[in-house]
Amino acid sequence: MTDHSKSIYQFKVKLLNGLEKNLAAYQNKVLLIVNIASGCGFAPQLEELQKLRAEYKEQGFEVLAFPSNDFGRQEPLNGIEISEFCQVNFGVEFPVSEKIMVRGEMAHPLFKFLADIKQNGNIKSTPRWNFHKYLINKNGEVVDYFYPFTKPLSSKIKKKIERLLL
Repeated sequence: MTDHSKSIYQFKVKLLNGLEKNLAAYQNKVLLIVNIASGCGFAPQLEELQKLRAEYKEQGFEVLAFPSNDFGRQEPLNGIEISEFCQVNFGVEFPVSEKIMVRGEMAHPLFKFLADIKQNGNIKSTPRWNFHKYLINKNGEVVDYFYPFTKPLSSKIKKKIERLLL
């Protein structure tokens, strides 16, 4: 049995469609995990995230989005409303979780893990705003993060994804 204590594979998340998804299903994939909000000025990044996913999906890349109302109450939508917003406005096809908290005591265990170097073994980076991005390697380990103003299609992000996909 593989030790998943330093990987995201130990977590389960509930998707907007109501199904629970074990993150171990993403083994051997490179992931970009992003906290999103429909009312955020960075929301147009959803379109870039979809383009990034389309560009690298066949090579084993996926985007996982986590709506959060933690910053400026910028996620007033719930459930199917979030799904429709993402699909209708930005053509999102990647998995979107139910709305969660991404910082503080009530943060989802996945985001506590992503932010805490004691848990993940590699980085310390708590989301400071919506569209904070975590890069996950094929072993489920957090290897990097990007602040909200780093656009998904930036060469910085694409180069790191390409290296991990090799």
